[in-house]
Amino acid sequence: MAKAHVLYSYLILLHIINKSMILVIPTTIPPWNTTSFSSFPYETLNHEITTKLFQDTTSIKTASSDFGKLVQQIPTAVFHPSTVSDIARLVKSSYTASAPFKIAARGRGHSVGGQAMAKDGVVVEMGSLINGGIRVCGSESLGFYADVGGEQLWIDVLRATMKHGLAPGSWTDYTYLSVGGTLSNAGISGQSFRYGPQISNVLEMDVITGIGDFITCSKTINSDLFYGVLGGLGQFGIITRARIVLQKAPTRVKWVRMIYEDFATFTKDQEHLISLNDHGPNYVEGSLIMKKSPANNWRSSFFSIQDESEVNSLTSKHAIIYSLEVVKYYNESTTKTIDEELDEMFNGLSFKTGFIFKKDVTYVDFLNRVRSEEVKLQSEGLWDVHHPWLNLFVPKSHILEFNQRVFIDIIRKESKSSGPFLMYPMNRKKWDYTMSVVISDENEDIFYTIGLLHSARNVEEAQIINEQNKKILTLCDETGIKAKQYLPQYYKTKEEWMKHFGNKWSVFEERKARYDPKMILSPGQNIF
Repeated sequence: MAKAHVLYSYLILLHIINKSMILVIPTTIPPWNTTSFSSFPYETLNHEITTKLFQDTTSIKTASSDFGKLVQQIPTAVFHPSTVSDIARLVKSSYTASAPFKIAARGRGHSVGGQAMAKDGVVVEMGSLINGGIRVCGSESLGFYADVGGEQLWIDVLRATMKHGLAPGSWTDYTYLSVGGTLSNAGISGQSFRYGPQISNVLEMDVITGIGDFITCSKTINSDLFYGVLGGLGQFGIITRARIVLQKAPTRVKWVRMIYEDFATFTKDQEHLISLNDHGPNYVEGSLIMKKSPANNWRSSFFSIQDESEVNSLTSKHAIIYSLEVVKYYNESTTKTIDEELDEMFNGLSFKTGFIFKKDVTYVDFLNRVRSEEVKLQSEGLWDVHHPWLNLFVPKSHILEFNQRVFIDIIRKESKSSGPFLMYPMNRKKWDYTMSVVISDENEDIFYTIGLLHSARNVEEAQIINEQNKKILTLCDETGIKAKQYLPQYYKTKEEWMKHFGNKWSVFEERKARYDPKMILSPGQNIF
């Protein structure tokens, strides 16, 4: 180790002489090992960067895997920034190096296909930032909003804003995700039909581009970068701050589930509910219930033991049934009228008689429902498994065909996974086409989100489910079901990515050339 230190110091001194630079020479052995010198541009990195680069076993192992546990890509080092300036310096160092190294920002590692990894590059652990924070503000022109560090978790945004009686309107089902991570994709849940995806609720951002520039952007300032980064899969910059729209927060929710035997009726009622605007629900999601995919699952243990028994009994008769999940927010001022509002909202729905189930819980408990189940599974050693997920956007005009060809003919018949399996509608008008995210080629008012949220106990099981996912994608291509991958992971060629983006590709490619010309950022997406 002493020899490594001498070699490192000697190389730095030579670099100082040759470049006539003044550098601070580290007095400790650099945090990477000497075998990486040949591939890593150590000569371009200053002391402030090197002291925050780690190659210890724990750091490398964490950055080499993710929630999916399907991909392993080993970085050269893991960067633990203290400030946003640290990240900018790191990116600038790569950009100016003769041989730029790849960089990926990692929020909480909840990707399922290695999207936040950087093989032979540097993974930035965003959770190391100590000065991002959450600041709740308001103005006459903007209303209420929160300035939030990109590294912050949505659960912390919820806690901070609720202290002021405020909250974001749009969520994901799981709140322990980073703000920068979800905004780089879209951020969707059962609220999206009404409030739009999370990317539709951003007023402003601070972004570090692939050149190392720190840029503030909004719809009116540096708008091209703003629209590019939202849903841009991390290709144009690292989000270090986002200004999120807030609204008055409810305190409680009425949480209801209804059971359907007929898929067409099920989708008709979902589409009716999301058309009710302010008089309708605040959240709508649908799911499949089958013998191997029971009424209660890790997303939430909604049904009581008796209710679950009744629902599962119905499942045994039909092999597959459908659950419609609806939530209506309320507070003290509407306590006396909320049940009447529910009755009016459900008037005319065609769920199976007697199969409607209700709960009354706090707003925070509802939003945090998946985390509660996660904690239980962690205690039983059942959470840390493989997750070969497939998420799709499917046009309304193809949803009945998708049910028959995929849900019935593949998912139910092959019975390879217990799910859960989600499907719920979105309003296209709540999405901004200018943003990078891709939804559906069909110009229809409504499209559906499909979530095949598989779990696998081992690698072999995961590979089997992965093959099934590919089979579903191939079937959609061959039959003209114009599905688009959300959180895409199965594209392997540039041609496939071009097809995915469609007429957005040329703009996407132009933005990459403008903001990350050396293709440094987010290599795990395998786009460029």
